[in-house]
Amino acid sequence: MELEDIVEILKSDPEKVIPELLDDVRKQYGEVPYIMNFMKDLPEIFIPKTLYDNSIMREFKNLDPETVELISIGVASALRCDHCLKMHIRIAKRKGITKEKIFYAIMIGASLANAAVLAGSTRALASEFPGDEEGSEEEVCDEKEQCCDPDCEVCNISGANIK
Repeated sequence: MELEDIVEILKSDPEKVIPELLDDVRKQYGEVPYIMNFMKDLPEIFIPKTLYDNSIMREFKNLDPETVELISIGVASALRCDHCLKMHIRIAKRKGITKEKIFYAIMIGASLANAAVLAGSTRALASEFPGDEEGSEEEVCDEKEQCCDPDCEVCNISGANIK
């Protein structure tokens, strides 16, 4: 969506714009997400949020729609957002994305969620035992680099833990 189009939408009567935006979402997704229906009576929130979401989710220049949907599935999985996950799985099915690809997106999200829990939890544990050198972050990272847990599957697969 071009900037001029956004300006026109913002200048337009919300009573006219909101149904148009909802129809556009319905055409793109095959349904209107719950949160959009919930917010439609709050034009000061609904319109800018919808424009923002569209600029990220649908006006992509470097990612194809399948990739965007698989990312959405992985993130919904990691965040444990059941209703978001189900909606994005339905959208993926409508777009012809295979069950196997959807499953792998879920697994990537699950792996990242697991890594986040482990990274935060092991740091919390280490902070409560400051004199314990075993498993300290200094053994794994030097001061100039950021790193995750040395056992993080995602970092090991991506090569981020390779020195």
